[in-house]
Amino acid sequence: MYKKILIALENSPADDSILAHVTELAAHFGSEILLLHVADGFAARQFEQLKLAESEEMKADRDHLEKVAEQLRARKLSVSTRLELGNPPTQIVKVAEIESCDLIGMAGHGHRLLGDIIHGSTITEVRHKTEIPLLLVRAKIK
Repeated sequence: MYKKILIALENSPADDSILAHVTELAAHFGSEILLLHVADGFAARQFEQLKLAESEEMKADRDHLEKVAEQLRARKLSVSTRLELGNPPTQIVKVAEIESCDLIGMAGHGHRLLGDIIHGSTITEVRHKTEIPLLLVRAKIK
Protein backbone atom coordinates (compact mmCIF):
# COMPACT_ATOMS: atom_id res chain seq x y z
CA MET A 1 0.00 0.00 0.00
CA TYR A 2 2.75 2.47 0.95
CA LYS A 3 5.86 1.88 -1.13
CA LYS A 4 7.63 5.08 -0.10
CA ILE A 5 6.90 7.23 2.93
CA LEU A 6 8.34 10.70 3.41
CA ILE A 7 8.85 11.70 7.04
CA ALA A 8 9.34 15.43 7.56
CA LEU A 9 11.69 15.89 10.50
CA GLU A 10 12.27 19.09 12.46
CA ASN A 11 15.46 18.14 14.29
CA SER A 12 13.52 18.50 17.53
CA PRO A 13 11.93 16.19 20.14
CA ALA A 14 8.75 16.28 18.01
CA ASP A 15 10.47 13.90 15.57
CA ASP A 16 10.05 10.98 17.99
CA SER A 17 6.25 11.30 17.78
CA ILE A 18 5.98 10.85 14.02
CA LEU A 19 8.82 8.30 13.81
CA ALA A 20 7.07 5.97 16.24
CA HIS A 21 4.00 5.78 14.01
CA VAL A 22 5.59 5.76 10.57
CA THR A 23 8.27 3.20 11.34
CA GLU A 24 5.57 0.73 12.38
CA LEU A 25 3.72 1.34 9.11
CA ALA A 26 6.91 0.99 7.10
CA ALA A 27 7.81 -2.27 8.82
CA HIS A 28 4.31 -3.65 8.22
CA PHE A 29 4.15 -2.71 4.53
CA GLY A 30 7.86 -3.10 3.71
CA SER A 31 7.96 0.58 2.76
CA GLU A 32 11.02 2.62 1.97
CA ILE A 33 11.39 5.65 4.26
CA LEU A 34 12.66 9.02 3.08
CA LEU A 35 13.72 11.25 5.97
CA LEU A 36 13.50 14.91 4.97
CA HIS A 37 14.52 18.04 6.80
CA VAL A 38 14.10 21.48 5.30
CA ALA A 39 16.61 24.00 6.61
CA ASP A 40 15.00 27.40 6.52
CA GLY A 41 17.38 29.76 8.33
CA PHE A 42 18.96 32.77 6.65
CA ALA A 43 21.94 30.82 5.33
CA ALA A 44 19.70 28.08 3.95
CA ARG A 45 17.33 30.49 2.22
CA GLN A 46 20.20 32.49 0.69
CA PHE A 47 22.57 29.56 0.10
CA GLU A 48 22.54 29.51 -3.70
CA GLN A 49 22.08 33.23 -4.34
CA LEU A 50 24.93 34.32 -2.06
CA LYS A 51 27.09 31.23 -2.63
CA LEU A 52 27.30 30.65 1.12
CA ALA A 53 29.10 27.86 2.94
CA GLU A 54 26.99 25.32 4.78
CA SER A 55 26.05 26.77 8.19
CA GLU A 56 26.57 24.98 11.49
CA GLU A 57 22.78 24.61 11.72
CA MET A 58 22.68 22.91 8.31
CA LYS A 59 25.52 20.58 9.34
CA ALA A 60 23.64 19.71 12.55
CA ASP A 61 20.49 19.04 10.51
CA ARG A 62 22.40 16.69 8.17
CA ASP A 63 23.95 14.91 11.17
CA HIS A 64 20.51 14.50 12.76
CA LEU A 65 19.10 12.97 9.57
CA GLU A 66 21.97 10.47 9.38
CA LYS A 67 21.72 9.59 13.07
CA VAL A 68 17.99 8.84 12.76
CA ALA A 69 18.59 6.91 9.52
CA GLU A 70 21.24 4.74 11.20
CA GLN A 71 18.84 3.92 14.05
CA LEU A 72 16.14 2.88 11.59
CA ARG A 73 18.52 0.88 9.43
CA ALA A 74 19.55 -1.02 12.55
CA ARG A 75 15.90 -2.10 12.70
CA LYS A 76 16.24 -3.44 9.13
CA LEU A 77 14.23 -0.60 7.55
CA SER A 78 15.11 0.83 4.14
CA VAL A 79 15.95 4.49 4.72
CA SER A 80 17.32 7.39 2.68
CA THR A 81 17.83 10.99 3.75
CA ARG A 82 17.51 14.36 2.12
CA LEU A 83 18.33 17.85 3.36
CA GLU A 84 16.58 20.59 1.43
CA LEU A 85 16.86 24.35 1.75
CA GLY A 86 14.14 26.99 1.69
CA ASN A 87 10.45 27.12 2.52
CA PRO A 88 9.46 23.94 4.41
CA PRO A 89 5.92 23.43 3.05
CA THR A 90 7.01 24.05 -0.54
CA GLN A 91 10.01 21.74 -0.28
CA ILE A 92 8.09 18.96 1.49
CA VAL A 93 5.48 18.85 -1.28
CA LYS A 94 8.09 19.16 -4.04
CA VAL A 95 10.26 16.34 -2.69
CA ALA A 96 7.26 14.07 -2.01
CA GLU A 97 6.16 14.47 -5.62
CA ILE A 98 9.63 14.10 -7.17
CA GLU A 99 10.31 10.99 -5.06
CA SER A 100 6.86 9.49 -5.81
CA CYS A 101 5.96 9.16 -2.12
CA ASP A 102 2.68 7.49 -1.19
CA LEU A 103 2.41 9.09 2.25
CA ILE A 104 3.77 12.15 4.04
CA GLY A 105 4.22 11.89 7.80
CA MET A 106 4.47 15.01 9.94
CA ALA A 107 4.29 15.93 13.62
CA GLY A 108 2.11 18.88 14.62
CA HIS A 109 2.42 21.13 17.63
CA GLY A 110 -1.24 21.99 18.03
CA HIS A 111 -0.85 25.75 17.74
CA ARG A 112 -4.04 27.65 18.06
CA LEU A 113 -5.10 30.78 16.19
CA LEU A 114 -2.50 33.15 17.62
CA GLY A 115 0.31 30.59 17.35
CA ASP A 116 -0.57 29.85 13.74
CA ILE A 117 -0.64 33.55 12.90
CA ILE A 118 2.75 34.12 14.52
CA HIS A 119 4.49 30.87 13.54
CA GLY A 120 2.50 29.86 10.48
CA SER A 121 1.47 26.30 9.95
CA THR A 122 3.59 24.04 7.79
CA ILE A 123 0.94 21.33 8.02
CA THR A 124 -1.81 23.65 6.79
CA GLU A 125 0.24 24.70 3.78
CA VAL A 126 1.27 21.13 2.94
CA ARG A 127 -2.27 19.80 3.12
CA HIS A 128 -3.48 22.51 0.75
CA LYS A 129 -0.66 21.96 -1.76
CA THR A 130 -0.65 18.17 -2.13
CA GLU A 131 -2.88 15.30 -3.11
CA ILE A 132 -0.58 12.83 -1.35
CA PRO A 133 -2.16 11.39 1.82
CA LEU A 134 -0.88 12.83 5.10
CA LEU A 135 -0.35 11.14 8.45
CA LEU A 136 -0.38 13.81 11.15
CA VAL A 137 0.61 13.04 14.72
CA ARG A 138 0.39 15.42 17.64
CA ALA A 139 3.93 15.98 18.94
CA LYS A 140 4.52 14.84 22.49
CA ILE A 141 7.09 17.23 23.84
CA LYS A 142 8.67 16.15 27.10
